[in-house]
Amino acid sequence: MDNKKRQDNIRDCNYDESQIQVLEGLEAVRKRPGMYIGTTSVRGLHHLVYEIVANSIDEALAGRCDRIEITIDKGNIVTVTDNGSGIPVGIHPKMGIPTVEVVHTVLHAGGKFDSSAYSISGGLHGVGASVVNALSEFLEVEVKRDGKIYKQRYERGKTVSKLEIIGNTNETGTKTVFKADEQIFDTIEYEYDALLSRYREMAFLNKGVMIVLTDKRGEEEVTNELCYEGGIVSFVRYLDSNKTRIHKDTIYIEAEKENCLVEIAMQYNDDYNETLYSYANNIATSEGGMHVTGFRSALTKVINDYARKIGALKESDKNLTGEDVREGLTVVLSVKLHDPQFEGQTKSKLGNSYVRTATEQTVNEELAAYFEENPQEGKVIIEKCIRASQAREAARGARELARRKTALEGNALPGKLADCSETDPTKSEIFIVEGDSAGGSAKQGRDRKYQAILPLWGKMLNVEKARIEKVYNNDKLSPLITALGTGIGEDFNIEKLRYHKVIIMADADVDGAHIGMLLITFVYRYMRELIEKGHLYLAQPPLYRITKGKDSIYAYNEAEKDRILRERDWDSKDCTLQRYKGLGEMSSTQLWETTMNPATRTIIQIKMDNPFLADIAVSDLMGDDVQPRKEFIERHAKDVQLNRLDI
Repeated sequence: MDNKKRQDNIRDCNYDESQIQVLEGLEAVRKRPGMYIGTTSVRGLHHLVYEIVANSIDEALAGRCDRIEITIDKGNIVTVTDNGSGIPVGIHPKMGIPTVEVVHTVLHAGGKFDSSAYSISGGLHGVGASVVNALSEFLEVEVKRDGKIYKQRYERGKTVSKLEIIGNTNETGTKTVFKADEQIFDTIEYEYDALLSRYREMAFLNKGVMIVLTDKRGEEEVTNELCYEGGIVSFVRYLDSNKTRIHKDTIYIEAEKENCLVEIAMQYNDDYNETLYSYANNIATSEGGMHVTGFRSALTKVINDYARKIGALKESDKNLTGEDVREGLTVVLSVKLHDPQFEGQTKSKLGNSYVRTATEQTVNEELAAYFEENPQEGKVIIEKCIRASQAREAARGARELARRKTALEGNALPGKLADCSETDPTKSEIFIVEGDSAGGSAKQGRDRKYQAILPLWGKMLNVEKARIEKVYNNDKLSPLITALGTGIGEDFNIEKLRYHKVIIMADADVDGAHIGMLLITFVYRYMRELIEKGHLYLAQPPLYRITKGKDSIYAYNEAEKDRILRERDWDSKDCTLQRYKGLGEMSSTQLWETTMNPATRTIIQIKMDNPFLADIAVSDLMGDDVQPRKEFIERHAKDVQLNRLDI
């Protein structure tokens, strides 16, 4: 841009002092809610509940609370009650208003900044209650404290009533009632199962604390009382409930080192995957951190030392790797510490370096002692790790063979892949289609510029029941791995993804659903970042085409077919009902307009909002044990919605 044009643009713009906005109080939260809760989707909606309950959990950590009740009433009004000490109600010395009002109307105000009030806490940023208040249509708080019951009401973050005394009591605690603001959120409909999963997790992590979750929105009230005296040992047993354990007792170790309480429960099973959940002050650290690093390094050292001590590893043998000693391991790692340092507001990675030392020392001492006291259990675990090492060597051979094959072939893509002309991955999408018939229709119907088609054929491998060397050697999966370009497992690199929309397009029947689940399971186990980064989708092809005269309309399931006939007052006898047994029965034009055209199609993004729930679901649905799969289907059949699918 030349200087004259730039000067003209400056002169013509209206950018002056009047354009600078100053957002007062909680206006900033309402203006940019995503900065505080991440999103205004259902995930952000649930975050409101999490923030309020987190305050009650902190009371439990301080030893002042042992019962928390969460109730969802009709109209999606949430009530959270605890029997903690109650939010202070006296006049705040700096702000000159009741402290409970400060907590709910001022950002970065809370008791978590002063370690004398909460020596261990999950909420450190002081934005919880005030953010919930700002994003709620209304919020009411009742405090039982000092023999009195106090009450105050707020609407969209603003105080609408003075703090008043409404009664006397000999109890203590806080009750918060709020309704999320429909002006802010995409939906205010809470998902009970997601909340249940969250608070079951919290109950495991805080042994002896009773968490009662109640849903009063339906015809029948649903209540779950969650309390686990076994704490994280019960957690591990719950996670492994449908797996075959290779040693009888869950290993539990606990110690306080470096002013950090380290608590670990672990169990080996006959699975091939590591399942690790880590927490710092009850906050899930999904990206790990120093406590996870310390645990893994110490685990590898202790197992290698013990294997050599009992002669399972000879002097000439290589050490077992971290991957070897963690195969089939389920572990819950919880640390409680003063002033935890998290990386970012998401609090997903713990950064305190001394926690690594504390965790390493705990595992080195306590796990070594466990092996000495339980030699038979120790021997079984060592044998499991050695078998994993042998399988890893086989997998390495398969991986190297796959790499050499790729190098020899250069950048050759699978022969059945009909690639698109667009080279920008952000503008490209690939449809994974079962069989050549459907693949042929998809190739003819697609937009060649940005849509690629990859037909797969034959029985798909269930990777949940297979070691990684079988995955590398599987001729059904290798074309998909090559087409996506990312590699799998330890070779996976999201930067090499060739298409930013990976769409599974299977038949709208039971077999199609099974194929879809097999592919999702494969991605979940070996390319999980595709799901985490939002690249994996499931296409929704129609099940019926209903034609009467010149009018045709598609129905995506039986219920929708019946609804269309009813609403249009069509008699099924006077209509032509075409039921598609498979995608191959659709013409290329039909496939385009129903399933592939971005303007008219329905595609479901596969999401993983709750890793804990996702892992259990994949194990239950795709594992060897039939019973949990049957129970899952029976439990959820009535709740199936085809317009959403989250794992």
